[in-house]
Amino acid sequence: MTPSSRVQRNRVIRAVLRLSMGAALGTASVGQAIAKDAEAGPLYKALGAPDRLTIKLTLRSRVEAIDGQFRPPPRPADDRLWSLRTTLFAEYKQGPLRIGGEVIDARGYGENVKSSVGTGEVDAVELAQGYVALDVNNRFGKGSTAALTAGRFALNIGSSRLVGRTDFPNTVNSFTGLNFEWSGAGKDHFIGFWTMPALKGPVDDRGVHHNAVNWDRESPELQFYGASFTKAKITSSVSAEVYGYRLAERDSASIATRNRRLSTVGTRLLRSSGKRIDFEAEGAYQFGKIRATVAASDHADLKVSAYFAHAEIGKELALPWAPRLSLHGDIASGDSGTPGHYGRFDSLFGARRTDFGPTALYGPIGRANLVSPGVRIEVKPWPKLDGFVMARGLWLEHTADSFSSTGVRDRSGRSGSYAGAQFEGRVRYWVIPKEVRVELGSAYLVKALFLQAAPNAPATGNTRYVYFDVSGQF
Repeated sequence: MTPSSRVQRNRVIRAVLRLSMGAALGTASVGQAIAKDAEAGPLYKALGAPDRLTIKLTLRSRVEAIDGQFRPPPRPADDRLWSLRTTLFAEYKQGPLRIGGEVIDARGYGENVKSSVGTGEVDAVELAQGYVALDVNNRFGKGSTAALTAGRFALNIGSSRLVGRTDFPNTVNSFTGLNFEWSGAGKDHFIGFWTMPALKGPVDDRGVHHNAVNWDRESPELQFYGASFTKAKITSSVSAEVYGYRLAERDSASIATRNRRLSTVGTRLLRSSGKRIDFEAEGAYQFGKIRATVAASDHADLKVSAYFAHAEIGKELALPWAPRLSLHGDIASGDSGTPGHYGRFDSLFGARRTDFGPTALYGPIGRANLVSPGVRIEVKPWPKLDGFVMARGLWLEHTADSFSSTGVRDRSGRSGSYAGAQFEGRVRYWVIPKEVRVELGSAYLVKALFLQAAPNAPATGNTRYVYFDVSGQF
């Protein structure tokens, strides 16, 4: 293929992807802007944007299907979903001042009437970010940078296991408040924040199935604040992070809650991957109070004591395709049902795709009531193509609690602690480097005794899940 024909091919691919997604969203103005961009190249060129303006458009179309449902009834034994996500981010910088915003449109189509699809997949026409930031350099140490942000923004801290901007789900977490970040000349990093997390909508099944526009809102009855500090080098190759978060929740006139008042403290050690052995270890302890139900008549506080830990060790092998082999171990506490106490770990606003596989219609594994060793191998045959496969064993940390994120439970504990095994894989390919990528993934959940014999376990056989998506960033 000649250079000129390759350029023409790329323009056609861009045009088809952008126009089809814009049309699917029923947004003519977006479709027209995308059509112009197909000839002009990157979006900022099409708009003739000044140097002070940063602008980015992302588009994603995904189809997915699940069979052999693991969730208890009334969830259907099989389900499918076509989801679309469009985000438009813009930020203008004038001296030390930055003004930014991001709109997200996340929609789903074709799901079963009793589907598990919810606010993780549907959030139509939402302001995900809208903020003002002040940058201050060299004020807190030579070579340092700092920024104070006010408004609505995203948070992605450390490993993102407890506070992260999720990507696999269709929607994102937003927080309204204040955020201060500092980075030193040696790449040490501090973040401190006080926020009111956005409450996603729509929350009713009808609103979800009809992609209703229901703007997210904040409430002073739900507050989330904390801090994290990362030391870039505690040795020549190892970094360390310590953090503490507080979630303060109580009932409001419109929302009944479990009145979570949770403090979480944790630490993380990391050695990045490369030609030598790499590793990561993270652990957190959670304490505070919670109520057993959301009932207005429930005034009894339970004392919380919960934890999670993740450990991983890997090595990139000196072989074709640059394979990296890694061993994983995860544990998260469950609730024993002891009167006056509560032991199930709350993962707050964390992401779980990297550790535990796809979510959306799938997602049986989360950081609660889990003991899971695993092995993973990643390959990258060439710069445009990468993939991995992973296998995990699955046990309950406590037999009387529901298993991880499945909702399957045996309060008597007689169904045992062995839940089964999960096998997953993914392949990604850049059709147009840094602009258009396709992704194919699958997961297979082998149900063992607990997921077969627990009182509310569905008799649907092993779970099979597959997805395919096309995404673009411009």
